[in-house]
Amino acid sequence: MSLFRPLLPILAASALAACATTAPTSAPGVPEKVVTSAYHGDAARPAEGIGWVRTELYFATGQWVSSPEETAASEQRWLDFLDREVTPRFPKGLSVIDVYGQWLPPGASTPSRLRSKELVVHHPDTPEQAAAIEAIRTAWKQETGHLSVLRSQLHADVSF
Repeated sequence: MSLFRPLLPILAASALAACATTAPTSAPGVPEKVVTSAYHGDAARPAEGIGWVRTELYFATGQWVSSPEETAASEQRWLDFLDREVTPRFPKGLSVIDVYGQWLPPGASTPSRLRSKELVVHHPDTPEQAAAIEAIRTAWKQETGHLSVLRSQLHADVSF
């Protein structure tokens, strides 16, 4: 056994070195969660799913109880807005979901119940894309006179 005694420190150091790992580094502005995830998008384009967000916008389009004519008019108004303000800013794709919404306006005692549209856009988390989202919100408020367009945003792992 005395012949192996000089080798013990070398073997111990080698074993410890084999256990050591380096922590992954995050790209600027990319949350660590995204980088350490095993899910990085499509195998053909793995980097394209990193640094994205899912933005949801909620647009009130009309009263919950309305005539068929009012409903048709509000649907056409929405489609015109979508074609004019949203699609040019996000031509690669988006989703629109019909939703029922309610909120309590300032000073009101009962909630307003409204037909609404939920716009869902997955996009890179860049200042340009954030500005496009804000331009859409501003355009809807100016066009309709509504006080707000609810915005919700989450970091997303994306695959195409």
